[in-house]
Amino acid sequence: MPRSVNAVASRARRKKILKRTRGYYGAKKNVFTVAKNTYEKGLKYAYRDRKTKKRNFRALWIQRINASARIHGTTYSELMTKILAKGIQLNRKVLADLALNHPDAFKKVVDTVN
Repeated sequence: MPRSVNAVASRARRKKILKRTRGYYGAKKNVFTVAKNTYEKGLKYAYRDRKTKKRNFRALWIQRINASARIHGTTYSELMTKILAKGIQLNRKVLADLALNHPDAFKKVVDTVN
């Protein structure tokens, strides 16, 4: 009995990878084994960098809050401690947005906790 292979599924699997690697440079887009390795590594980078993105944004928010807090005569650490003690429910993302786009509102927050 001849060996039975599912060529339809194999071709579909290869087509799926090659479709997702369209736009890559050189053999990474049209040689299946190279494309597969590149695609899988890209997925690893995507997973890793979704976590890194959160870390980077938090650091950016802290820098913005600290810069604005120092303009108003306090530091980031002191400001966050006082906000926590007062029970104000503003997270770093909102505070950074206030500091950047609405400095008057940020000043009111600083005055409220002092």
